[in-house]
Amino acid sequence: MLLRIPGVLTPDEVTRLRARIDPARWVDGNATSGHQSAKAKVNLQLPEDSPAARECGETVLAALARNALFFSAVLPRQVYPPLFNRYGPGMTFGNHVDGAIRVHPPTSRRIRTDVSATLFLTPPDEYDGGELTIDDAYGAQSVKLPAGDLVIYPATSVHRVTPVTRGERVS
Repeated sequence: MLLRIPGVLTPDEVTRLRARIDPARWVDGNATSGHQSAKAKVNLQLPEDSPAARECGETVLAALARNALFFSAVLPRQVYPPLFNRYGPGMTFGNHVDGAIRVHPPTSRRIRTDVSATLFLTPPDEYDGGELTIDDAYGAQSVKLPAGDLVIYPATSVHRVTPVTRGERVS
């Protein structure tokens, strides 16, 4: 099941969030990869324990908490703090599934992750490529949403981010 949730973040929230994370120190996205994913992942990521990631993660978690559609669709016991990813030209994340259990480094909590979500933070006209493609029972579904919109999907679905060819995709 794929579900689009429009307007999780308002345009003002997206602008404030991007102003905070864009100048932050980004690291190799493989900082959170498992052995298999590391072979397919070429992107940048904010370190989970960075002040920018923690602050902006709280903004996203607060937005999800006030979104009735998110809660009724996902029924989360808890929500893993978001990972912030950046893809520039040539960056991609090949076929993978998300880990079933994640350990949140700052707290050492183990959190079951059955549902994945991608929150788009870049308007789609600012980059080429970078579609999130999810394989499900109906075939491959490509998703590229406006900034502030979110898509949820089973963490066990094979999915990928197509190579970015122009601009930058932040999610």
